Amino acid sequence: MKPPRLLLGVTGSIAAFKVADLASRLTAEGAEVTVIMTESAQRFVTPLTFETLSRRPVITTMWERAPVPEPVHVELADWADLLVVAPATANFIGKLAHGIADDILSCMAITLTTPPLIAPAMSDSMYRHPAVQANLRTLRARGCLFVGPVKGRLASGKVALGRLADIDDILAAIHRVLKTARRK
Repeated sequence: MKPPRLLLGVTGSIAAFKVADLASRLTAEGAEVTVIMTESAQRFVTPLTFETLSRRPVITTMWERAPVPEPVHVELADWADLLVVAPATANFIGKLAHGIADDILSCMAITLTTPPLIAPAMSDSMYRHPAVQANLRTLRARGCLFVGPVKGRLASGKVALGRLADIDDILAAIHRVLKTARRK
């Protein structure tokens, strides 16, 4: 069997640093991992971190040159078995729910024909906001898969719902999705 090909979308949350461990572990398991970082994510973790851990170039803009004449988002959408977005901010979730494709990650997410696995992370007040909850319902209705968030210590110091799921739980969810997809 060929190794799984994963797109790992990283958005602008303090939890982005935890996702470096996810990229490392997936690569160690033999997965081909291409990381896609939003501009905001790069304020928390550098592309070099993910490039080193995944041993693959990191995509940070729509204007990256793909190795084929197709636009990078089309080429990678055809390549990938699964898009995992961790951490997924309220901003990304809102863009995906409303079909807004104004950066490489949101463009990639609506180009794929398979539903993404989304690991939300944000403050508890953002997570509970009616607009965010409506966006989550919309995405679930479209088949998007979720892991977390969980209750825990947030960047604000509060202990509340909104913390990124444990990397072990995200990894287990990825394995479940890939196993199900391979059966089809």
